[in-house]
Amino acid sequence: MQTITIQRRASVPDELRVARCLSAPHRGPRLLFFSGGSALNGISRQLKRYTHNSAHLITPFDSGGSSEVLRKAFGMPAVGDLRSRLMALAEETDLGQPDIVRLFSHRFGLEGCPDALECEVEQVLSGEHPLVRAVPQPMRMLVVSHLQTFAQNAPVDFDYAKGSVGNLVLAGGYLGNERLLEPVLFMMSKMMDVLGTVRSVVDVNLHIGAEYEDGSVVIGQKEITGKEVPAPKARIRRLFLADDTGEVPPEEVVLPLRNQRLIRKADLICYPPGSLYSSVAANLLPARVGQEIAETNVPKIYVPSLGNDPECHGMTLSDQVGALIKVLRADAGHEVPAKALMTHVICDVSVPVSDCAAVTLDYGIPCVRLPLAEGSGQLYDEKAFCEMLVSLV
Repeated sequence: MQTITIQRRASVPDELRVARCLSAPHRGPRLLFFSGGSALNGISRQLKRYTHNSAHLITPFDSGGSSEVLRKAFGMPAVGDLRSRLMALAEETDLGQPDIVRLFSHRFGLEGCPDALECEVEQVLSGEHPLVRAVPQPMRMLVVSHLQTFAQNAPVDFDYAKGSVGNLVLAGGYLGNERLLEPVLFMMSKMMDVLGTVRSVVDVNLHIGAEYEDGSVVIGQKEITGKEVPAPKARIRRLFLADDTGEVPPEEVVLPLRNQRLIRKADLICYPPGSLYSSVAANLLPARVGQEIAETNVPKIYVPSLGNDPECHGMTLSDQVGALIKVLRADAGHEVPAKALMTHVICDVSVPVSDCAAVTLDYGIPCVRLPLAEGSGQLYDEKAFCEMLVSLV
């Protein structure tokens, strides 16, 4: 078999391609996303209508929220973003597993009587809670097994308040499978009939760190995002991976072969909306990511976030493109053309024409303005976003 590279003009939206995807999503395009956080979850729920073949490489470096509690207790990667993307891609019709989805979505109460929280936790971990008992066998047995593994390993003072049951199942599966995420992610995908592929970009217990232009250095995603604690009031100069002792050389954190194959098989690669550094660039840090992207001849689309991103500190659209190109070139090689790493920037019509022109002037990358935002202008219209992507394949 021989392969050839072709180019074509694309209409957006392409009504024929959209109709084909809607009529046969199981044969839909292989869209690959580098993402984390919740920014893409709404779009992912809509995306299920168009393709069941999307792949999502998710950052496991979150250091806030309920993931922080699990990470401190077990020294494990963050699982919250993985769980939420699995939920977003789960089959929601009668063909799916609504009882499983309800259980994995449930969070323990933050307010109220401590005794009530303790009682609810005990019911869940023992498998006696109504939400657990509603899950049909043999899946219930598997869920209870992971919950009991979690209970056996949890510290006596573990804080369950506001914790997600789905996160506990993931953590129990991780602890019971030689501290590996991939087996339990595969199991949860099958249990919830996930219409796509969700993987941790790397299966390691690391954090992201940032060096700022003012010389300051912080380690931990929540220190960077500016959402839970104030971030330094300077632009990020460099992003890196770190463990408890400090910075980890990129060559020691290699993209797994299974994820390299996802990149090679993709019909389109998308750097989607989300926090520029902690949700998008963080996934590009492992070795081989930049190289694999450069060697894959498919559309590679950057769709910047709408509204204010606290991590950007006044960066222009061209600055944001440059930040992603910089991370990718650190692995692919500084001589690699920008267009080998990002073929197009697609943004809403609210972005000034001059900002788009600057991207093309600075990097030679076409920048296209399309009506993609919903009414408020702060979020993308999920339908328009999905139809734009499938039109480009």
